[in-house]
Amino acid sequence: MLEHATRILAIRHGETAWNTESRIQGHTDIPLNDTGLWQAERVAHALRGELLQAVYSSDLQRARTTAEAIAQAQQLTLSLDPGLRERHFGHLEGLTHQEITSRWPEQARRWRERDPAFGPDGGETLQAFYDRVVGALARLARRHPGGCIAVVAHGGVLDCFYRAANRLPLDAPRAWKVGNAAINRLLYSPEGFTMVGWADDQHLDETLDEHSDGVVRAA
Repeated sequence: MLEHATRILAIRHGETAWNTESRIQGHTDIPLNDTGLWQAERVAHALRGELLQAVYSSDLQRARTTAEAIAQAQQLTLSLDPGLRERHFGHLEGLTHQEITSRWPEQARRWRERDPAFGPDGGETLQAFYDRVVGALARLARRHPGGCIAVVAHGGVLDCFYRAANRLPLDAPRAWKVGNAAINRLLYSPEGFTMVGWADDQHLDETLDEHSDGVVRAA
């Protein structure tokens, strides 16, 4: 029943320096840059009109800092969950895609082709990562039937959420945006996830009328 479904606002963390350099972050604990801090404040402001029961976040600081802004605006206590961490990329963390292709072309190929069984040395396979993060989201959603929660995580995590909601295979090429601090809307019921809206980033538009309150209202 839809009235017992959990509404989920899934949000990628704000921008980091490694985002701008296209470096693989994974479990490496990189802070937000100045733009990311601004984005965190903007998304927190945009969600003021939402009646959230809880705010959950990956425990990595780029997600945690973004989620703290949302929790403070809602006067809620932030809950951290390591199950929402980005994929562990092992020895590839800190490198750019170009560097990975140059050093390990076969690993780069399997990654680019989204081989579910591929995992970098010391890292996670794509399938294990998907199972971890989608399982974590379902576990958190089941705590709030009929309510609304915010979940702040990472680009790869949000990609998995999109696939789960749209019943897409792991090896399907990504054809959707996963922007920093964009608002993505899902529903969870015992039947699984459903997508309501994706990549809402109007609150990050600096050209918006300065007299607008910038609040994204619940539909």
